[in-house]
Order: sequence, then C-alpha cells, then structure tokens
Amino acid sequence: MSEGKIRRPRAETPKGFRDYFGAEVTERKAMLDAIAAVYHRYGFDPLETSAVETVEALGKFLPDVDRPNEGVFAWQDEDKDWLALRYDLTAPLARVAAQYRNDLPSPYRRYAMGPVWRNEKPGPGRFRQFYQCDADTVGSGSVAADAEICAMLSDIFESLGLAGDYVIKVNNRKVLNGVMEVAGLSGDDKEAERGIVLRAIDKIDRLGEEGVRALLGAGRKDESGDFTKGAGLSAEQAEVVIGFTTAKRETGAATIARLRELVGNSAIGAEGVAELESIAALLQAQGYGSDRIQLDPGVVRGLGYYTGPVFEAELTFQITDEKGRPRNFGSVAGGGRYDGLVKRFTGQDVPATGISIGVDRLLAALRAKGRAGGATEGPVVVTVMDRDRMADYMAMVGALRQAGIRAEVYLGNPKNFGNQLKYADKRASPVAVIQGGNEKAAGTVILKDLMLGAKIAESATLEEWKDRPAQVEVPQANLVAEVQRMLAK
Repeated sequence: MSEGKIRRPRAETPKGFRDYFGAEVTERKAMLDAIAAVYHRYGFDPLETSAVETVEALGKFLPDVDRPNEGVFAWQDEDKDWLALRYDLTAPLARVAAQYRNDLPSPYRRYAMGPVWRNEKPGPGRFRQFYQCDADTVGSGSVAADAEICAMLSDIFESLGLAGDYVIKVNNRKVLNGVMEVAGLSGDDKEAERGIVLRAIDKIDRLGEEGVRALLGAGRKDESGDFTKGAGLSAEQAEVVIGFTTAKRETGAATIARLRELVGNSAIGAEGVAELESIAALLQAQGYGSDRIQLDPGVVRGLGYYTGPVFEAELTFQITDEKGRPRNFGSVAGGGRYDGLVKRFTGQDVPATGISIGVDRLLAALRAKGRAGGATEGPVVVTVMDRDRMADYMAMVGALRQAGIRAEVYLGNPKNFGNQLKYADKRASPVAVIQGGNEKAAGTVILKDLMLGAKIAESATLEEWKDRPAQVEVPQANLVAEVQRMLAK
C-alpha cells in the first residue's frame, strides 16, 4: 500500500449475519405482536434479559484452551470472567428463575422474544443471529402445564391464519426411557449405546426405518461410502426401539395402548404413557381434537435434553424446494419439559416446561401462505417548493401526524421537483402534498394520489383518467380530511 493511501473498510455484512429492512421488520413485529397477544391472554408475563450472560450460566458451551469461542461468541472481561452472547432464551430463564426465586411467583409464567447468537458454520438459510420466541412455565410439575403449552401454541397458529395447515405432535421422553429399559439399554454402562440410539432414531425422517435399523445394529454406510458405527443392538433389541418410533395409530387411544404394550413392566415407561394419556384428556376437554394436536411417538428431536413430554409443531402445507420438488413446509416450533435446568444453579429440582418458536421460519411460512409480505404503504410526503417556507411545510406535516397519519417532509435538495416525486415513489408513498407560491396565495394545497396515478399510467383510458384525476387541489384547511379520505379508498 502506498504511503498516504487510505484503506477503507469493506461495506459488507459479516459472514453468517444479515440486515433486515423496513417491510421485513414491520412484518416480524406484526407477527410477534399477534403471538404476544395469545401469550398475554394465557396469563404469561413478558421478560427481557441481557444479551450477554456468563459462560458459566449458559452451561452448554464451556470454553476450552484451544477454542474458547466454540459454539458461542465469548470473550474474557477485565476480571478474567468469560462472557458470551446468549445462544437461546431458555438458559437465561433458568438463571433468572434461580436468581430471583424469592421474588417471583411460583409457578412463574413468562414469554420472551429476541435475537440469539450461535458461533456455528453458516449456510443457506442458516445464520449466526436469528430470532426466537419462547413461552415457559417454571415451578409446575403438573402435566396440565404441558397441555396448556400445546393449547396455547395451537391458538397462536389459529390467530395467524394457519387453521388447518398445522399439527402439534406430542411425545414423552419417559416412554422412550421405558423402551430403552425393555430393550436392555438402561444403566450407566449403556450410556454410549443410548446416545447412538437417540441419534439414530432422530434421523428416521431422513433415513427411514431401514436406515435407522442399520444404525441400531452394526452400522450404516451412506451414499458417499462413509461408514457410521452403530449401537450394536441385537435384532430383538432393535425391534423394540423401532416399534417405539412407529407406534402411532389412527387414534390417540390406540397409540396409548400400543405404547403401553411396548414399555411392558417398566415403571418409568408406564409413568410416561400415563402422562401422555392425561395430556390428551386435558386437551380434549378444551376442544382440541386430533386435527390440531396429536400423540406421536415419532417425535424424537430433543429427547436427549427433555425429561418428560416433548412437543413439535409442523406446518403441513406444501411448498416447492430449491430443486422444484414439492415438500411439506415442516417444523416451526419445538419444546418440552426440562426439569433439570434450574437445578444447575440451586441444587434443587425445579420443574419447567415450554416452547420455542422459530421466528424466521414461521414468518417465511406466513409469506408462503400470503399471510404476510404484502405491499407496505409508505408515508405521505410533503414536498418542498420553496426552501424558505420550510416552517409552513413542517406545520402541514405536523397536522397530519397529529391526526395519526404517517407523514414526512422531503429533506433532500428541493431544487429538482421531479426528484422529490421519485423519492416519494421509492418510499411507496400513497400521497404527495404540493404547495407552491400560487397555492399558498390561494390558501390551497395540491394532493397527488401516487397510487392512483400509477394505476392510471398502467392501464386507464384517457376518459377514465379525466373521470378520476390523480391529483386534486383543495383548501389547505381541508388538508387532513382530504388525505384521510384518499388513504381510506
């Protein structure tokens, strides 16, 4: 670099991050407001926590010597403490529940919305910063709390206009524990095998029954030739596990009966089946049928984390993937019971259950269904014909704003009036307000209907244009009323 040459920073978004502009932010806020209204109706209180937590409090990604930032964006402060950006909204809740346990009501019902950060390899549609929207009940071990979470999630989808396009699936970790016990996989000495089994059945949607069966046995070779070592189960043991993942029947009662067969004499398994039966009864009593919420043993995501009931919300309508193939939209929310999380801080068992909604995925679903993403109307633009009369234009925009109308004065260089209208067009402005010297003397303003003008320019005949002029001159005293009338059309 030659001496004196200035190296300017690159104007680009960091890898794995993105920027959100007006319409996207507006759509997301409208969706989150609708979700918050349902949470509020159910008696949940909002909670905002710091974006930064101690790594010790986060717990999941503890820094090591070689990669102190693995999994999270972490750093050491001046006191040598490790801090990190939160990677979800649940770990901060556990810290809050422990820190303020003497002040909060028990059970504590809260919802939270906001960005989270993960120091992971980005990819198509996979970002290092994204939004989550959670609701949790801390301090209740009743399955009524789990049933309520499912009902609330169903009401959210209904309120967003997705009736008939979703299903909430419910399973229970305790049932799987019972199945493991029947298959001879209980005990500390079988922890490695259980881990392989959990990872295997988590892939049943992608690999199918035969692929999972191979992973339960000796192992599986994929299309590239890579070999994944299996759990080494016998054919009889594998059959028990496969039976669990395929236990769903036509009705909830039939599914319960099949699960009861699978868990046999396992006490923990029987407890899980009884919990599922209670959840089904509580939901049925509130009018939530199987068209909205179903018992489904095929839900296995997160079973290594959750301690009881688990939930997954799936959107059932079809979209076209990047290769032009039809496929179901898929999962947009998940959750369950995690009774051990707060115990990390207090040493005492504190039951908890909740749900997390993937905000970006749900918003994409609403756009796909035409429930979001419509044209966003910009502000009314008051143009500037004489820069010495800025106070007059400010008075006009002030009157519009006081009437609840979104409005702004053009603050660029007013020399070229055409550029002002181009600006208004780029802002998707519905109306431009114009007042030159002649209009000022006459006590009038010109209102230019930009949306109507665009339509006329596209297709209207000359006669139609004459019948519906794109601009009118009105008394300045009628400015607010006339703009309101034009916006109401």
